Amino acid sequence: MSFSRLVSRWKGLALSMIAVVATLWLGVTGQLGLYIHPRYYVFTMIMAGLAVVLIVGAFAAVPGSDEHDEHEHPSPFERPRRRLLTISGAVVALGVVVAAAMVLLIVPPTTLTSAAVEQRSLNGSSNTLSNAGTGVSASTDTSTYTVKDWAALIRQGAGADDLAGKTATLTGFVTPDSDDPDNVFYVARFVITCCAVDAQPVGVAVYDPGWSGTYKADSWVSVVGSFEANPSVLSTATTVIQPDSVTAVVQPAEPYVY
Repeated sequence: MSFSRLVSRWKGLALSMIAVVATLWLGVTGQLGLYIHPRYYVFTMIMAGLAVVLIVGAFAAVPGSDEHDEHEHPSPFERPRRRLLTISGAVVALGVVVAAAMVLLIVPPTTLTSAAVEQRSLNGSSNTLSNAGTGVSASTDTSTYTVKDWAALIRQGAGADDLAGKTATLTGFVTPDSDDPDNVFYVARFVITCCAVDAQPVGVAVYDPGWSGTYKADSWVSVVGSFEANPSVLSTATTVIQPDSVTAVVQPAEPYVY
């Protein structure tokens, strides 16, 4: 097998190995949940382990030269050009492998942010909130309700009158209300069904004029407050939390909800 073909073959194996090692590292360090639903942890780790065995076996299998390589005799004028192309190809392949290693193994994994909220429409997935709304009611004990539960309840039509006397304690990241970013922000989380690719953002509106002077978008906060009709004339949110307190918190170990 020619050197250029060997480099091309090993590049694919090296990229596969980097991806598998990154997956195993995320699993061992408890960060796999940033990308997939917990129900798939065991399956993913088992498959990654099998992939390591297969890739190592592929590296060990040294290919023989093919008939085309054995009988090909380039002219003296052709050899320098081919050598240059081969070296250039090897350098590019090495660059791709190094770049992949840096992205997957060195750059720290992060959660989805408000930029993804803009792309995926906050509270826009009817399936996500319909499923979340099963068994959720304002007349039951709401002390353990999450952002997902409150968002589902409001989507079902619960307004300030229905939620009167209810106090919510919500933890999530800050994302501005696109219609009235000066006065309203959302406490948001992403709901994961399978993996981060299908994650859908849900959130509850908070009326807090001038909030951006204290809290930045994507920062994590804990909000405690009661519900009221939205005073904002610009925001499309009908029901908001009037906060008693907004406290900066550290991103939880499991930032998504399921």
